[in-house]
Amino acid sequence: MGREGQGVPLALSSGSLYTYGLARVFELAKWAGFDGVEVLVDQRWDTRHAHYLRRLQEEYGLPVVSLHTPFSGKQVDGWERDEISRLKHTVALAEELEARTVVTHPPLRWHWMAVLTTGGKNWRIPLFLRNGQDHLRWLLEELADFQANTPVTIAVENMPIKRWGRWRLRHFSLSDLTSLERFPNLTLDTTHLGTWGWDVLEVYERLKARVVHVHVSDYNAQERRKEHRLLGQGSLPLAELLRRLASDDFAGVVTIELDPGPLEAGDEAAVRAHLRNICDFCWQQGIGLHAFA
Repeated sequence: MGREGQGVPLALSSGSLYTYGLARVFELAKWAGFDGVEVLVDQRWDTRHAHYLRRLQEEYGLPVVSLHTPFSGKQVDGWERDEISRLKHTVALAEELEARTVVTHPPLRWHWMAVLTTGGKNWRIPLFLRNGQDHLRWLLEELADFQANTPVTIAVENMPIKRWGRWRLRHFSLSDLTSLERFPNLTLDTTHLGTWGWDVLEVYERLKARVVHVHVSDYNAQERRKEHRLLGQGSLPLAELLRRLASDDFAGVVTIELDPGPLEAGDEAAVRAHLRNICDFCWQQGIGLHAFA
């Protein structure tokens, strides 16, 4: 799917309001001024029906610019459970929709496991896994051949680091910068960079030849539920990053990916105000207001 004119388009991830129906997300994105929508594929059939997604595109005049593969471990009725098959399903859907990008995660290294003690206290401990090895091998050894046979760009996302008390644990494989440099196409997630304590601008400069898609949200290490905050509610230099993307004539899409909480989902007026403020902020940095052909 091409772009009309120059500039960096701005999209809204449906994951930002995953508690809403897709039609409502499209309506809000159109009202606020976004150029397109990224659809997070999940257990709802509506996120995976090409004819329904095309209908939403036509009704609201907004393209599905990208798809995000289902989160690891989540049930997806009618799809295989292994991550490789689900990635291939998502790419096939993107081809039907003429979406330019599929965002995918590297494999998990561990899950949290809840343990209830005799005193009634609930502890969460990391449970390390070995069942992601096939996924890991496929990404490193077979993704390039698969990519060569599809017009859809498959962009591996940088992932956060998790904390357990004083310790930092790598939740995902291939999450350090050296590992990310093994992939030709990356999705750069600003919040995930923030969890590592890395300088967002320095990482962008190091990886920008590989960055084809950007997830933008703020991060504040001093607050609980600190990930995927509203722009300006954290400490990341997002305005400068967006200005650099604009000045670099970034050829991908900037996608706003938040949680429903910061958007105050459930309060229609608050959601609309937040989305419009986000668009205003991005427009001021030269991002957005660019139609797709």
